[in-house]
Amino acid sequence: MIPLVSNTSQKTFISRLMQYPVTRAILALIVIFVIGLVFNGGGAFFKWPAHRDMLRQYSVFGILACGMTIVIITAGIDLSVGSMLGLSAVVFSLLTIHRDWNPWHAIPACIAMGAILGVVSGGLISRFRIQPFIATLAMMVFARGLAKFISGGMKISTSIQQADGSYIYKNDPAIFKMIDSRILDGNLAVVTLIFIFCLFISWLILSRLRIGRYLYAIGGNEEAARLSGVPVIKAKIFAYGMCGLFSAIAGICQAAQEYQGDPEAGVSYELTAIAIAVIGGTNLMGGRGSILLTLFGTLTIGYLDKILSINAVSEAGRLMLTGVIIVSAVLLQRRRK
Repeated sequence: MIPLVSNTSQKTFISRLMQYPVTRAILALIVIFVIGLVFNGGGAFFKWPAHRDMLRQYSVFGILACGMTIVIITAGIDLSVGSMLGLSAVVFSLLTIHRDWNPWHAIPACIAMGAILGVVSGGLISRFRIQPFIATLAMMVFARGLAKFISGGMKISTSIQQADGSYIYKNDPAIFKMIDSRILDGNLAVVTLIFIFCLFISWLILSRLRIGRYLYAIGGNEEAARLSGVPVIKAKIFAYGMCGLFSAIAGICQAAQEYQGDPEAGVSYELTAIAIAVIGGTNLMGGRGSILLTLFGTLTIGYLDKILSINAVSEAGRLMLTGVIIVSAVLLQRRRK
């Protein structure tokens, strides 16, 4: 009997199918999930709390990755997202705990601060032609230093030291409890809903607005985009401004989850955000990627970390394995390109 489809045709079809970033992202997630089914940590992987806690933990990273995806699509990078998260956590805690600000005033203030710092980075990159790596590295150092200056190098918590050395204690702000709470009988964290909202906003920008087409054009070929009438400077400033905005939102969530503002919060978070975007399939060379890929990347990294955690793999081992996966993802992108 002659087969209806030859082996060569099957291989060609599979090869073409694997050229799509979404296919590769889904396949990577499936592989990680199967690994979890095999190495299930004594059945812990089969229980919903493990998945719920993973979503809660990685929602903050996912929010950072939303902004990072927008920037990477323009062929840029933002190393300051972790520091801006720490700065936002400190400022939000200071305003709500120490200054007794209304949260509906404190939240917009922190988001505006993050957006402004992102705009500054975008301005340095687009107007002054500073390399994104250098500009955002400088912003990373500046934001971390500002967080330590504002907090005096100490965590902003409900215990407040007075001039005479004594302490007074305040109640946890209601907004902290609300953001850190769970809904649907404790099955879904509010911070995960915030992550989903950030995904929607990012999708709207990249897929439904003109500015999204500008960002893809800049990442594909900046000079061609400029000659075509794309406002490159404004678009880049917008991209980094949105990245700063998402970093501030992540900082607010981080402060609420920890019930304090830690000036050291967010250290190395930028690496995880980049890993999520790259493993999802967003091309570091720019011009390719989507927020759907970022969602798959978040789930892939989140499940990988959870599987290693429930199987008692050390943090050192987890970090090394994540590094190997990042390199593999970049090499796969280069091969497909």
